[in-house]
Amino acid sequence: MTKCHIDILTIFPDFFRGPLDYGIVRRARENGLVEINIHDLRAFTKDKHRTVDDRPFGGGEGMVLKPEPIFECLESFSDLRPREARLGPGAKQSVILLSAQGRRLDQTMASELSALDRIVLICGRYEGVDERISEHLADREVSIGDYVLSGGELGAAVIMDTVTRLIPGAVGNQNSTRQESFTESFPGLSASWGDGPSATCGSGGLLDYPHYTRPADFRGMAVPEVLVNGNHDQIRSWRRKTALAKTLRNRPDLLERVALTEEDKELLAQIKLAQGTQGETGQAPSLEKNRN
Repeated sequence: MTKCHIDILTIFPDFFRGPLDYGIVRRARENGLVEINIHDLRAFTKDKHRTVDDRPFGGGEGMVLKPEPIFECLESFSDLRPREARLGPGAKQSVILLSAQGRRLDQTMASELSALDRIVLICGRYEGVDERISEHLADREVSIGDYVLSGGELGAAVIMDTVTRLIPGAVGNQNSTRQESFTESFPGLSASWGDGPSATCGSGGLLDYPHYTRPADFRGMAVPEVLVNGNHDQIRSWRRKTALAKTLRNRPDLLERVALTEEDKELLAQIKLAQGTQGETGQAPSLEKNRN
């Protein structure tokens, strides 16, 4: 198995001491599954003040990261393929500029990135990054959400964690990364909840179903009875129904993007009917009643 290499370009290298030293990322590094290198852009400056930014041409507020340190840092990577090759079919390397103007990160993109051999993350700062980085150096721009951060370091840490946990072997039970929110499909499991393993189901691109653990009764709050009765078909049906209900409540847009089975549509109809009943009675609907 080829080790994944992640390079992060930043003016705040110490920022990554925490994200690198805990949890799945740390274990993946120790087990040789991923190699993560942090590069201080100030080391690639030429003046005594180690200047990495300057005022924008045309006027305006803020400062802009200069192109020279970023270009020279990437040019120091002897094994980084040219941009034309990275943009070609079957490419296994990618240079990413963290930018509020970029394509929004999602689980599909994270899965695509986890299959690469080399990922370079460029952290922007200040008012932005010289546009020549995007035009001539980066392969893509990526944003982690529709909001503005002070810099790309937080975004890079998010991508690093999201990608690392999808590398085979990084998580103890790899199936757990295939059965969580937003994961549309994976080898060996159909998007249909009816074809899933006996006691669980893939999210099929929806939000994950609720999880419970011991104690079964905590301060009068009991675990749903269906989860402790040992009937795997009922458990699977309950989990799918609660996943649909949570998606309808929190992210209804996802329901327009995934392929729903006839069973899903029937369950959704039951959920919406129950919600209508709740509106009339003021009582919360039960999701345990359907135990096909």
